[in-house]
Amino acid sequence: MRVAGLISGGKDSCYNMMQCIAAGHHIVALANLRPDENQVESDELDSYMYQTVGHHAIDLYAEAMALPLYRRTIRGRSLETGRMYNTCEGDEVEDLYELLKLIKEKEEIEGVSVGAILSDYQRVRVENVCKRLNLQPLTYLWQRNQEDLLREMIASNIEAIIIKVAALGLDPDKHLGKTLGEMEPYLLEVRIYVHLQISGSEGGKVAPGRKGK
Repeated sequence: MRVAGLISGGKDSCYNMMQCIAAGHHIVALANLRPDENQVESDELDSYMYQTVGHHAIDLYAEAMALPLYRRTIRGRSLETGRMYNTCEGDEVEDLYELLKLIKEKEEIEGVSVGAILSDYQRVRVENVCKRLNLQPLTYLWQRNQEDLLREMIASNIEAIIIKVAALGLDPDKHLGKTLGEMEPYLLEVRIYVHLQISGSEGGKVAPGRKGK
């Protein structure tokens, strides 16, 4: 299947693309939604749907993978925030629709790689967009055991580095810049005391690199 990789710059979208390739799919393009660079504090958008920290490195991501990159500035806002999503003009989800519609026209994609692990909010909206475009969402990480996923990612030679923390138990002075491998013992320990997603899918923004073997 010809697949577009929906990426934020984080490790989850990267690792899900690796799973797509392992399953025999072909990543033919990358898709990214970015904040308006003219707005104040454009590095981090106040969004229910998108993670934008680290978006300045997305071009390097595409260069490293030698794939065409399609980007769209997020114009919409979080308007339709209920449990289910209905098409809503002006909602930020419609930016995703327009981006994937363009990629489907240009690259003839059949599926979309999505790194969602736990967020029903994101899953419902991506599935809505894919259904409207007759695309197959590929979510190999969805509802995976957190500890297993953490160890798999570390073992896969992704050198994921923490570039943002926003969860109880994580300290920016101590933990920013550390790799997921370096953080593994602490994450496994602290999850006993606080409600922390140990894979880093929520509460920590982790940017991936790839170690040489």
